[in-house]
Amino acid sequence: MNTKLKGPASEPNRKCWRLRYSDAPTADRDVEVLADALQLHPLTAKLLINRGYTTPDTATAFIRNEATLLHDPFLLCDMEKAVERITAALSEKERIVIYGDYDVDGVTAVSTLYLYLRDCGADVHYYIPSRSKEGYGLSAAAIDRLAAEGTRLIVTVDTGITAIDETKYASSLGIDMVVTDHHECRPELPEACAVVNPRRVDSTYPFGELAGVGVVFKLICALALHDGRARGREDIDVIREISYTYADLTAIGTIADVMPLRDENRLIVSLGLRLASERKRVGLAALIDAASAGNPDVRPASATTNPPKPVIKQKKITSGFIGFSIAPRINAAGRISDASIAVELFLTEDPQRAAELAQELCEINRRRQIEENRIAEQAYEMIEKTHDFSRDRVIVLDHDDWQQGIIGIVSSRVTEKYGLPSILISFDGVQGLYPSPDDPGKGSGRSVKGLNLVHALTACDDLLVKFGGHELAAGLTVSRGNLEAFRTRINDYARDHLGEEDMKTTLEAECEVEMKELTLEQAAELYLLEPYGISNPVPAFVLRNVELVRVTPIGAGKHTRLSVKHGETVLTAMCFGSPAAHFPYAEGDHVDLLFNLDINEYQNVKSVQLIVRDLHQSEGYLNEQTRLAARYAEIAAGGEYTAEEDVYPERDDFAEVYTTIRREYRLGHDVLSLRTLGIVVNQRSTRRINPIKLKFIVRILQEMHILDIEEIAHDRYRFELIFNAGKINLEKSSILHRLKAQLTDRLK
Repeated sequence: MNTKLKGPASEPNRKCWRLRYSDAPTADRDVEVLADALQLHPLTAKLLINRGYTTPDTATAFIRNEATLLHDPFLLCDMEKAVERITAALSEKERIVIYGDYDVDGVTAVSTLYLYLRDCGADVHYYIPSRSKEGYGLSAAAIDRLAAEGTRLIVTVDTGITAIDETKYASSLGIDMVVTDHHECRPELPEACAVVNPRRVDSTYPFGELAGVGVVFKLICALALHDGRARGREDIDVIREISYTYADLTAIGTIADVMPLRDENRLIVSLGLRLASERKRVGLAALIDAASAGNPDVRPASATTNPPKPVIKQKKITSGFIGFSIAPRINAAGRISDASIAVELFLTEDPQRAAELAQELCEINRRRQIEENRIAEQAYEMIEKTHDFSRDRVIVLDHDDWQQGIIGIVSSRVTEKYGLPSILISFDGVQGLYPSPDDPGKGSGRSVKGLNLVHALTACDDLLVKFGGHELAAGLTVSRGNLEAFRTRINDYARDHLGEEDMKTTLEAECEVEMKELTLEQAAELYLLEPYGISNPVPAFVLRNVELVRVTPIGAGKHTRLSVKHGETVLTAMCFGSPAAHFPYAEGDHVDLLFNLDINEYQNVKSVQLIVRDLHQSEGYLNEQTRLAARYAEIAAGGEYTAEEDVYPERDDFAEVYTTIRREYRLGHDVLSLRTLGIVVNQRSTRRINPIKLKFIVRILQEMHILDIEEIAHDRYRFELIFNAGKINLEKSSILHRLKAQLTDRLK
């Protein structure tokens, strides 16, 4: 059961948080039974229950991956035809070309099939089109080139399902086609020798959400089974051999393409992560080392060595490490350079060459990051100036010099930032001195739940040159002359299909936790639920009412490190991508956190670390601040108060505040908010001065000209010391005199 939590009215723009765990008594009893039976922390038991594993047997099967078996690859439509045609090509030594996409899924699919066919003795080659020069998918020009080289069979991977005309053209040149893909199908399929796609309307395959490389994995399983049966080998031995040879590349493509990690995807990725950890594939091992080299350990120099050399820490290979460190480096090659660099990395068996290629991918990725940030800033500026949020529900932007390989990533950032579907279109590389209505613009889009992007593009089919993709991500080509009509049409479609509720940014968390539950043992136990991904998300938790003890900029100000406290426990929380200069809260504030639980290891010391995904002021804290402000207004207007409220300031209170202001002034801090002043006073003193008392103290210091104080905004003051002010008698303060008279239980 999901519980949706709304923020207080004072923060209308903050994101909604939804808790997956139901705190009903029956659920709590299930947690207790599961935790006791499996010897798990109660928090881990809650996660299993959230995922539908409510009994010890089902939970154990999930953790151990015992419930999943790989399905028979021949259940996929046309698989027998694909095996028959490829086997014939192997037998006749025909020239086979693997035609793939330039993203991670495509690169790993090309590499996997190439390695298998090469080991079978095939005359095999591969072709990945240039993203900037050729765009996505098959083209007549590429087919001409392959025909001239003597190609007899093209096997597409992660592409081809919409290549109706291109398949016919290849056939006219004497080239057969086997299409393997996983993108959504149109009513008409290519007239190929075989079309293998689990999303076919007529498919009866038990699992329809394989990645492109997952479909290739099933293809080589089928090829190996065909060969193994002819040789009298047991099917289980054949599948085990294929899995322990190719699951690593299959896992990378599956994770990178954000496929649901359930059913056989979960098993393949589990096997793949284990295989990647063994570092048997030279190229992948080199890329893991290169991606891990940003924070190397340094071993001390011995008496016989030169200065210490960095030692690359052995990273734990998780789905998160693949998704955030390995996949972007592979993707960058196809986005702004040449995807063949990544393919060559996976094909090489030379460690030195692998290291060179891995470093090249890292450098390309750094260039990609710079360009991505440039485009993102331009996109945000365009949106703020031109987008009509009251009318249009799809953000459509175009530019003449955006790099086409980057706009998909920026589209993801735009959709995440604004909570709306977005499509970015680039006319980069268009020939001619002046814009023309016929100029082709290549676009990439990302969507939100509630709007199937492929369906939306289908409604604009007559305005597009071509398009394809998934529910939440798609690519397209549109002519400049149709751009405005396309922008209007897709927004008309969105108004009919995307409701107000769909556009609200909602973050999902597992449950609320207490800080005492966030231990190293608990963080380590979460690895039992790996691999994480769609359908098995990285657990996110909510922690209420923690105090910000320290706010520290790190990474040249690009990130913020927090020290958060509850009771006597203090933990570190990281806000990556959140510049400290724009951090909205101050030390002393009380906030709620939505976060992932992580383990930080530094100089061989492990500690709990929170990775913050969102935060806002605690509702209780906000309510208390509102109450205090209202109470101050009542007392300032002449209302009575009690001694228990601790409003009347003593001389020592004035001394603490004055000393603090003077110290801050001499440090160059002449402007302070009341909140910041209170935090500093209470941090440096054993006396606790509440906000109501503090505001009266500031007013009295101003009244008595002890300090020159100017209120430049609500509860924000500019201070200036008054030298040689002389001795001041605070009893002459009219404000202090009134406060004393308003104290109802004062001593007589």
